[in-house]
Amino acid sequence: MAEALGARRWVIAEGYIPPGSTGPAPQMISHETACILNTGDDDAAVTLMLYFTDREPVGPYTVTVPARRTLHLRFNDLDDPAPVPEDTDYACVIESSVPIVVQHTRLDSRQAELGLMTTMAYPAV
Repeated sequence: MAEALGARRWVIAEGYIPPGSTGPAPQMISHETACILNTGDDDAAVTLMLYFTDREPVGPYTVTVPARRTLHLRFNDLDDPAPVPEDTDYACVIESSVPIVVQHTRLDSRQAELGLMTTMAYPAV
């Protein structure tokens, strides 16, 4: 039996998908990613709610992270209930049926000298 590490609720207060990209797709498309780790023995049913500065929240987006697996979820790929807009500030609350660990990453490839940022999400326990 694997130990379920992490928390059931996480917050990414800073989200932004840069408009435009440089380099080959899909690797170098500018994007935001939630890297989700499930170390436990049960699948994680995960929901994401997005919050904006000038409109009502959108969600829930739903994904499953299988037991003892990781999922690198690009926000660019979320489209149900609505695509995540580029060039728009947002924040995200992630909730899971089991403890998970969440890391946030952004690739900004608008210039050939690309920028990569990563940080741990905030565990709201």
